[in-house]
Amino acid sequence: MNVEPLLIATRSAGKLRELRELFARADIAIMDLSEAGIAPSDAEDDLETAETFEENALAKARYFARLAGRAVVADDSGLEVAVLGGRPGVHSKRWSGRADLTGRSLDRANNERLIQELGGLTSRAARYVCVAALIDGAIERTFRGTTSGVILEEPRGVEGFGYDPYFFSDELRKTFGEASLVEKEGVSHRGRAFRALVDALASRR
Repeated sequence: MNVEPLLIATRSAGKLRELRELFARADIAIMDLSEAGIAPSDAEDDLETAETFEENALAKARYFARLAGRAVVADDSGLEVAVLGGRPGVHSKRWSGRADLTGRSLDRANNERLIQELGGLTSRAARYVCVAALIDGAIERTFRGTTSGVILEEPRGVEGFGYDPYFFSDELRKTFGEASLVEKEGVSHRGRAFRALVDALASRR
């Protein structure tokens, strides 16, 4: 096992906030892209072009592993709505088509399209999917996590990010926007995928 800190290859502040807590509890040192001195590049926009979460997660991990020369963890995640044929799926981050937006503004635009697409539909079952990819030298592994719920007509809560205020968790009986960080991690797609990854890392110590 590489003893250097793992590079967490995401520029999402929301993801980093969740993952720092998870890795800290496992006593695994991590660093983010800024700490590694890797500046944003237009090339990053072309990393998530595959049609599966696994392929996208591995593409990101491979790209940053080449740049950093160290063990890297990356993920791809998204929302799948059954009545929409699994959309937005791997296109969740940019579903609105608003390439000019980032952060909360992009979240709002994506959610606006989600609610518009679901207008008049009574079936709102959905699930979040996350695939975490680990690249450590010649080792490449992926770990998948899912969590189910329904999409509400109105947002609830201000926690989380992305589609969280509209995603009513079957297990928590509240939206991810209403859930604390600890509550969300316990049942979330990302928490499940990364706990599996952390368990795999721990077994190699």
